[in-house]
Order: sequence, then structure tokens, then C-alpha cells
Amino acid sequence: MFDYPEFSRDLLDAAKEAEEELAPVFRQIDDISEANQYKVLNAFRKNRIAEQHFNSGTGYGYSESGRDRLEQVYADIFHCEDALVRPQITCGTHAIYLALSSILLPGDELLYITGMPYDSLEMSIGITSCAMSLSEFGITFDHTDLAGDMSFDFDGIKEKIKPNTKAVAIQRSKGYKKRASLSSEYIGEAVRFVKEIKPDIIVFVDNCYGEFVEIHEPTDFGADLIAGSLIKNPGGGLAPTGGYLAGRADLIERCAFRLTAPGLGREVGTTQGVMRLFYQGLSLAPKVVSQALKNAHFLAAMCERFGFETSPGKDETHHCIVQTVDLGTPENLTAFCSAVQASSYVDSYVACEGSDMPGYSDKVIMASGAFISGSSIELSCDGPMREPYTAYFQGGLTYEHGKYAILSALSKMLARTQDVDK
Repeated sequence: MFDYPEFSRDLLDAAKEAEEELAPVFRQIDDISEANQYKVLNAFRKNRIAEQHFNSGTGYGYSESGRDRLEQVYADIFHCEDALVRPQITCGTHAIYLALSSILLPGDELLYITGMPYDSLEMSIGITSCAMSLSEFGITFDHTDLAGDMSFDFDGIKEKIKPNTKAVAIQRSKGYKKRASLSSEYIGEAVRFVKEIKPDIIVFVDNCYGEFVEIHEPTDFGADLIAGSLIKNPGGGLAPTGGYLAGRADLIERCAFRLTAPGLGREVGTTQGVMRLFYQGLSLAPKVVSQALKNAHFLAAMCERFGFETSPGKDETHHCIVQTVDLGTPENLTAFCSAVQASSYVDSYVACEGSDMPGYSDKVIMASGAFISGSSIELSCDGPMREPYTAYFQGGLTYEHGKYAILSALSKMLARTQDVDK
């Protein structure tokens, strides 16, 4: 183990013990990464990806073979009929809104079965009043909370499904909630359940933070449509922007018409020179995600040693890359995020403090010294400035970088606590 000169002997000894304990977990993560890497490689080879597919057009973007071929690669990776992968999809929230606004019509109802969606979607749906929300177009919303053990409330779901319930939405990751993320297999149980009640219901899964964490994806278990961001897992740290949707061909066609215009759909939309980065980032994504998962487990193991509550725990299976730590005070949360920011390659000198952010009701503090602004697959940490002052840690293109940031954050917090005690 490298002997970092700025950290105490006790902290380094704790890190060594944590890594020894995590060795079986890390081997399992490597096994999943290898399986996913094989899946991605086969999709590239099946679709005969060549250098010409990295080129972009201009204007309308007609006949961009690389764009069209990449969408088939995504469809093959997710084992579904079709996909839409575009730089015009600006973020995860945009991808989700695009999906929901494409499959729902006035008079339809959207039912979330993982509780209330995260803050930035409240305006998109119309829970919080906003122009162009689903609510403004006459689409109603309802939800069921997860049960006390964080399982689906199947009885509650059955009661909530009505004749006009057009789509059921599932949020795979926890968002800013105190709950576990969901496995693709468990999501499949919910898919089967709701389709037994109403066979024509559309099951949509917000797949953000979950891609390549497991060997299987929600589409392997019957989800009709999934969505995510390319500056999270599938972009591999290289995609500079963009989002994706994957699923049934008829639903993807509707999403393409919503993204551009009816009748034009996927035939237009130049990729503006990003295709090589989209392809190369995807090729790296399984390995990058494995590094982020190792960072998450290491953070949990270290924080539990010093008495902080984590979710998931160090020995629990992760179903997304997000790791949470309850830090208890705004000072601890600020110190933690500041140390992560100071450990960044970019903007390491920038101070972190809670501030207003679009789509969030509380002030949010964020450490994100990233090469790509807002990239959650790069090392980042954020959280709302509200009790219990939880840090949401994710990403890290390499385990070594994440490990250093975690040691820095713990060192700074422990030093601050000792100063307070004095």
C-alpha cells in the first residue's frame, strides 16, 4: 500500500484493513465487469463498427451511419428492440421527461411505484407547478411508497392502478432518499406483477447510475423503456454530453418524434463531432463502473469504522454506483465535500458551499471537479443541506483516485471533530 505522507498512521492502517476485508467483494466486481465488457465488445463486433462511424455530418444530419449504428449497439447491449442515443438529450432529467412525455397523452395517469421521484423531476411532472410539465398537458400523477423493508408495496400498487394508468415508473437509484437502490431482477418482479393486472401498461425505468453495475439490465426482465445519461455510467467518463433511451421499437419511435418533430424523428440531428467519444466511452464503461463500485465499497467500509451510518453497507450488494453516508451536521457535510473537491484534478482550489440549484427545494452542496461539467461518473459528491446531512458519493474513473479522496475527506472531518472536542 502506498504510504501517503499527509495521512495519519491510524487512518492508513484502517484503510489497509478495509481493503483486505473487501478483497472478495472486489473480485466479484471484477467478474461482473468482465462479463459486461464481453457483452459490449460483442455488440461492437456484431455491428461492424469502423473508423467511418466516428464521423459526423452537418445541418440536418441525414444518413449519419455512426449515429444509427451506435443506437443499434445500445439496443444489443440492453437486449431490446431499439435505442435512441443523442447529444441533444442534455441530461438524465431530460431523458426521463422525454420518455414520459412521449408515452403519455392527456387523460393518462403516471404511477411511480418507488415513492416520490427525486426533486428535479417534480417540476417536469407537475408536482411542483411549472410550465410545460406533464400536469399542464392533462396527465395526472400518483405514487406508492416502498414498504418499510424497502420492498415494493404490491398491495398498494394493485389498488392504485386504474383504467387510465398508462405507465408505471420505477426509479432504480435512490436519488436523495433514504432507501436501497433496486436490482434489475427485483424490478422484473414488479414488471410481471403490474402486467398481470393490466397487460398493456408501459413500465418505464429510470436507469441512471445503474448501467453495468450488474450483469443484467431492467430490459432483460421485461421493462418496456429505460433512460439514462451519458455523463453517468454508459459514457465511461469520455462522453461530453448526451443521453439515451432503450426499449420497445414503437416507444423509441415516439421518443424520437418528441425529441425532434413528428415525421422527422431519428432521421435528423447531427452528432456534432462527438461520436468517437460516445463509442470509446461506451467501450470503457464496464471497467469505469467497476472502479466507481470499488470506491463506494471502500467509502462504506471506512466510514463504518468511524461510526458513520452508510447505505449500502460495506458488505451489501450495490445496485447503482451511489454511496451515501449520514454525516450528522452541516459542518461535516461541508468538510467532506470540500475535501473531495480539493482532491479533484480540475478546480481543486474551489471552495464548496450550499447554494440554490434549479429543480431542488433545499440548498445543495456539490463537489464536482470534473473534466466534464456535472459528470457523475467522474468523482463527485453532493447532498441537500438538510438533516441528516447525507453525502451522496459517486463515481471515480479510477479506484486509486477515489481512495485518495475518501482518505482526504475522512482526515479532514476527523481533524475538525478533534478541534471541536478541544
